[in-house]
Amino acid sequence: MATTRSTRMVSLLIIWCLSWISCIMAYRPGDVVPMSKMGQYHSSRTVWLDMIGRQCPIFGVNREVLIRIEKPTGYTGADPYKISFQVGREKYIIPWLLLINRKSSEVPMIDVHLRYSGSDLHGVTAKVLDMPHHYVEIHPDISKQFWDAQQWPKHVLVRYTWLVYHYNLYDN
Repeated sequence: MATTRSTRMVSLLIIWCLSWISCIMAYRPGDVVPMSKMGQYHSSRTVWLDMIGRQCPIFGVNREVLIRIEKPTGYTGADPYKISFQVGREKYIIPWLLLINRKSSEVPMIDVHLRYSGSDLHGVTAKVLDMPHHYVEIHPDISKQFWDAQQWPKHVLVRYTWLVYHYNLYDN
């Protein structure tokens, strides 16, 4: 009888602890979603570098930020420069995005879509787009600085867009 009671108490304690862990891990609107970046140039990669809070997504808030791109070791401009991101405590990976030496004469920007439901992050996708002309007109320094091979660090605009994810039990 005593072992049954102690087993129940331990089970209840475990359930209670697990419920607290899920509450702690949940995002709330306005929370900074942690993010890291990694660069690749000429088959050489940096380590994952944590991004500062003002460059990270904020849970449920659509916004735009400038991220800093350091000059890669041995940079000559001959090879493409790529960047990858790791997003959230769930560590969603955004595959390599080509930033420098693209087949476009426009300044690049990164468009990131984050899917969420309630307090959970469900996924992240990103792509490199040409920066809209009205941004370049408002901030002409961005274009001049980006195309100047001697000007480092570079800055790239990142647009975070949050999409509500509706889970349907009948989805296959």
